Amino acid sequence: MSTTAPRATGQDHLWSVDEHLEDILETVRPLEPIELQLLDAQGCVLVEDVTVPVSLPPFDNSSMDGYAVRVGDVADASEEFPAVLEVIGDVAAGQADLLQVGPGQAARIMTGAPLPPGAETVVPVEWTDGGLGEGPVTGMRARSLAPEGATGHVRVHRPAGARAHVRAKGSDVKAGDRALEAGTILGPPQIALLAAIGRGTVRVRPRPRVVVLSTGSELVQPDEELGSGQIYDSNSFALTAAARDAGAIAYRVGAVADDAETLRTTIEDQLVRADLMVTTGGVSVGAYDVVKEALSHVADEDEPGSGIEFRKLAMQPGKPQGFGSIGPDHTPLLALPGNPVSSYVSFELFVRPAIRTLMGLEDVHRPRTRATLTADKALTSPKGRRQFLRGTYADGKVTPVGGAGSHLVAALAHADVLIVIPEDVESVAPGTEVEVVLLG
Repeated sequence: MSTTAPRATGQDHLWSVDEHLEDILETVRPLEPIELQLLDAQGCVLVEDVTVPVSLPPFDNSSMDGYAVRVGDVADASEEFPAVLEVIGDVAAGQADLLQVGPGQAARIMTGAPLPPGAETVVPVEWTDGGLGEGPVTGMRARSLAPEGATGHVRVHRPAGARAHVRAKGSDVKAGDRALEAGTILGPPQIALLAAIGRGTVRVRPRPRVVVLSTGSELVQPDEELGSGQIYDSNSFALTAAARDAGAIAYRVGAVADDAETLRTTIEDQLVRADLMVTTGGVSVGAYDVVKEALSHVADEDEPGSGIEFRKLAMQPGKPQGFGSIGPDHTPLLALPGNPVSSYVSFELFVRPAIRTLMGLEDVHRPRTRATLTADKALTSPKGRRQFLRGTYADGKVTPVGGAGSHLVAALAHADVLIVIPEDVESVAPGTEVEVVLLG
């Protein structure tokens, strides 16, 4: 994957959210297209238009179980005076040799079966006696149990207009039509369409492989017993799930202890399966911030052009961030802060757009809208920082949940938007219109 080295800036430069995001999106490049089998292409993005090679459906066929007949033969049919027609056989789905329906005749036809020559319409079986000589029936008897149903006579109790209950050839898509446009994400309906028009493979950009790695000697895996001073590792689970939600194939690596050499080795081992690496924790200014220690000088030891730059951003939460590339393939790496809310907000703002860029999508951002703030009191925000608060959104209104603390993961679990307070705003009164980022 082609990347460029991070732009040179002074260590004291305070990056804006937009500058940091722009640097990421200018560096990350879409993955190279590959040809994949349909099911392997689920979640991937098409790189070329797909044209329909054969009309769908490819022939006129019945949309009902019933009888293929001529219109004139049933024009006067009624409950009192049913039309009596000779049944000349069955027409089943997939049948190649079709019957010829003549005057006064009917062919028993199944849903999806081709409309036989001579037939002009289909009478649903519920409008007939099913060949039993009694009143209307609710369905056909299985051929294996009653083969005589394909012969004899059928009484039709209602008329049917021309081409009633007939799916016309090409009524879905016609040969030469564009089935799907380049840039389409392939979900189940799109894969169904590709299969229906006979495409077994398709050219796409693959789903990016994202490796998520958390750091901290205090981290314990869920289901294990907590010791003194320990907490459960939630960040790696949250970010792995978020990467999958963004469209990536995500791999979660268990928490790495606060040892720079162990971290470097772990990252090097994971590069083989990564199109993008995400770390969480260890990027601040503490004595045990091992991500900075392990990666600040990686460019001196690895390939030319590689390197991770650690930055301070004018945002809250998420001030400390790191970005660059690592290894022989210049794999992009985003280093996020360790507090749960800081980590998740940073993912939404920076990692998700990077993943969507790798996929080759044009619109890589979460949708945004305006909403009226409903709160008990004014919201405050530090001057010069763009603040992202958690909130719930409904009917054009947004309500904050939890406080501004970057550790409040319980509040995050109930939020469906981020409330954006710009850098030049220090207070937002209830009733004010604010921008929100929709997370769902």
